[in-house]
Amino acid sequence: MDTPGERLSELGEFGLISRVTRDRPQPPATLLGPGDDAAVVASPDGRVVACTDVLVDCVHFRLDWSTPEQVGRKAAAANLADVAAMGAVPTGLLVGLACPADTPVETLEDLAAGLWAEAGVVGVGVVGGDVASSATLVVSVTALGSLEGRAPVLRTGARPGDVVAVAGRLGWAGAGLAVLTRGFRSPGTVVNAHRVPEPPYAAGPAAAKAGATSMIDVSDGLLADLGHIARVSGVLVDLRSEALEVPARLVDVGSALGVDPLHWLLTGGEDHALVATFPPGTALPEGWREIGVAAAGEPVVLVDGRTYEGDQGWDHFAGR
Repeated sequence: MDTPGERLSELGEFGLISRVTRDRPQPPATLLGPGDDAAVVASPDGRVVACTDVLVDCVHFRLDWSTPEQVGRKAAAANLADVAAMGAVPTGLLVGLACPADTPVETLEDLAAGLWAEAGVVGVGVVGGDVASSATLVVSVTALGSLEGRAPVLRTGARPGDVVAVAGRLGWAGAGLAVLTRGFRSPGTVVNAHRVPEPPYAAGPAAAKAGATSMIDVSDGLLADLGHIARVSGVLVDLRSEALEVPARLVDVGSALGVDPLHWLLTGGEDHALVATFPPGTALPEGWREIGVAAAGEPVVLVDGRTYEGDQGWDHFAGR
């Protein structure tokens, strides 16, 4: 049992590492887990998909809004969704943690529990990482993945005539952030969507198998992220607002806050849905739904043939 109020400065770096890794099962792909200079993860494909995200306290999360366990899950989900967006399956997580010396050990244990819990959703483990001192709590997660013999699905492959489709939830996390920003904590289903996203991990490999020509994780907003595909693929993307069904719960929240809920579906990030393009006539995999089309033209994203007025999504350095 932890002593009440135990701090990281008392437990120490290696004591913390031992505490959060002991008795944690690893999948068969982890040939060597935490405890040595580096981990060893099997890569039968011969290639490794790798991505990193950094979450900073009071920028990407707030501990008065989310529990440490929820922060851990969110940090893992953001990276695992990126692996899925390449059409790959996750094989492991690496975690870098920086925090003040007086951080309660319980906070870090709960954060680690969240990381392990989300990793368990896709059957992988936390295979290693590092701990350092910092004035601010920072969580950096690197996810590894396998393409299982397939070609990666890039952002550059969209072609005129392709169908644009999405898998997963849109707008829920954005609505949850709006609720929290206004000082409320309910409705819980909406607020919790901001705290812990639910990416459609299996939809990424399924899209790759179905012949997706491009794909991206919706982390900064549907318009913003599709904009990346439009620019690097050199296509115009036109979304149909009628295909973006607004859940009744978001309609209620929008009415209460005076916000058009469609705005959250178009510009809200952190749901980590997947959006992809498919050749015309493709039978979309289960869980995918058509929302628009790619066409020849200026590489922009339109809604019902028009430019969407206002912010397109999250800008990390503009703070909006």
